[in-house]
Amino acid sequence: MTPPVFVSNRIFEQTGYTRNHPLSIGRVGPVVRICRLLGWLDDANYRESEPVAREVLAQFHDAGYLDALIRVSEAGAASAGDREKFRLGTMENPVFPQLFQRVAASVGGSVLAAKLVADGGVAFHPAGGTHHGRPGRASGFCYSNDPVFTIRELLRQGHNRIAYVDLDAHHGDGVEDACAGDDRTLCISIHESGRWPGSGMCSGDRAINIPVARGFDDRGFIRVMHLQVLPALAAFAPEAVVLTCGADCLAGDPLSAMQLSNAALWAAILDIVGMTPRAVVLGGGGYNPWTTVRYWTGLWGRLNGWAAPAELPAEAQTVLRGLTCDLVDDEDVDPAWCVSLADAPVPKEMEMES
Repeated sequence: MTPPVFVSNRIFEQTGYTRNHPLSIGRVGPVVRICRLLGWLDDANYRESEPVAREVLAQFHDAGYLDALIRVSEAGAASAGDREKFRLGTMENPVFPQLFQRVAASVGGSVLAAKLVADGGVAFHPAGGTHHGRPGRASGFCYSNDPVFTIRELLRQGHNRIAYVDLDAHHGDGVEDACAGDDRTLCISIHESGRWPGSGMCSGDRAINIPVARGFDDRGFIRVMHLQVLPALAAFAPEAVVLTCGADCLAGDPLSAMQLSNAALWAAILDIVGMTPRAVVLGGGGYNPWTTVRYWTGLWGRLNGWAAPAELPAEAQTVLRGLTCDLVDDEDVDPAWCVSLADAPVPKEMEMES
């Protein structure tokens, strides 16, 4: 199998959204910088994606919504009508510079990732994972839905069993609804019960929803993986898997009360990836920049079989110490978040079986 490929676009090395928005934090840019500092990323395993054209976005989105998205992006503001009809220019989904370009680049990266694994392998696109986007409106910080485009590209290639696994703290509602009625797909979502968008409380034939309580930790997560997720995937026998690896399920995230460690998530993702010949691994939510950057950086290392260093080199620690977040008070920043990648090891008795 070919080595994993890291997919991104330089637009994501800059912070998007607007001041005081939960996503106005460093995420993909610091991941890229630390991976390069660790020697984990170079021209051989990095692919720069291109933004997709409007015509590609129109394969999922309504024409009126795309008109509005381009209009507000060019104007730098949304009208009252666009806010009401398309949910653009709200506090949740603000208008900011290069909005349309950023949306097109996110979808472009996920489509490229799917193309790169057509013959097998793993592609990692941390700027993807916008799983709430709807055909006719923005939703939950998401202006499109790149996981849907990823799934559709894999189906277009002729793969007839595509599993979608969502590990974000919020239910992957947009993806589930887009895949409804398609027997070629299986959607699995582990998410915090009662958390926005409030859906995902019931399961169906091709949608397995696993709502979990506040404080859900590694022990419960590993049990869910063993008893529900892995058996369901084994029964489905996917030809490809798409994962949304939101970091908001980690302990310390301000927009969730889940308490997972990145070590448990890395192990679970490796188990899932190992069940299929091709996998696209996307980002997702994550509103604590320290835990998000450590998780995705370490995930890229683990996908390649590289162990996280016990202590990061000084240059990498400087990158982490330079992160800021209005939603995390200074006294709540764990010093360990700026020194190493891995959270406290999962006890041996809790480790997932291969």
